[in-house]
Amino acid sequence: MSTYNFLGLVNDVNRRLNEVELTTLNFENAKGFYSSAKESVNSAVRYINHTAFEWPFNHVLQEETLIPGTVRYFLPTDMKTVDFDTFRIKRNTTLNNDTRKLVRFPYELYLDKYVDAEYNTEENIRDVPKYVFRTPSEEYGVYPAPKEAYEIVYEYYRLPVDMINHYDVPTLPEQFRHIIVDGAMYYAYLFRGNTQDAQLQFNKFEAGIKDMRTLYINRYDYVRDTRVPRKTFGVY
Repeated sequence: MSTYNFLGLVNDVNRRLNEVELTTLNFENAKGFYSSAKESVNSAVRYINHTAFEWPFNHVLQEETLIPGTVRYFLPTDMKTVDFDTFRIKRNTTLNNDTRKLVRFPYELYLDKYVDAEYNTEENIRDVPKYVFRTPSEEYGVYPAPKEAYEIVYEYYRLPVDMINHYDVPTLPEQFRHIIVDGAMYYAYLFRGNTQDAQLQFNKFEAGIKDMRTLYINRYDYVRDTRVPRKTFGVY
């Protein structure tokens, strides 16, 4: 089997359709059907990524350094969804601060009571942040305004970009290679006007995604009953 990258996936489609395989030399300037095959692979990966918000292979642990006195910060441009319950200040022995999980509170509450922190330049009001909020402009904010350049950590799920170069690798693990190719075949058949085979491939594609959801998404945390049974006496 060929290498697991953009070129390898496109050639998987080419082999299924008895087309000549591409090489690293002619991949970039491929025209006609080959250009469609590349788009078909990207379309399949794009479709899979849109079927769930929190695929674990798109999970990112983000670390940033806060700026003293600055309240608002931009969220990553490739962000699909952010878990605001994961924001924490990282322990730093140089700055003498412990790890602290930030409490999320509503943006409206921040505007009502604490927004002056953005304009007040007095250093004596700054401290280790305790709260985090999300703004309508895809930013996050912390309060109080940081006193030092604390390190903040949070987790989000990214929306991957399309593959372009022959060596680009999708975020999906290689074990799902066949599902990507099934989806690419659906789009390739549509390009050729073969709607009947396209529908068959789409059903196979959807079945593969369903299996992925069962493996990664449809999970239930174990719940333990911690209630203490109440004893009764003299009851017959």
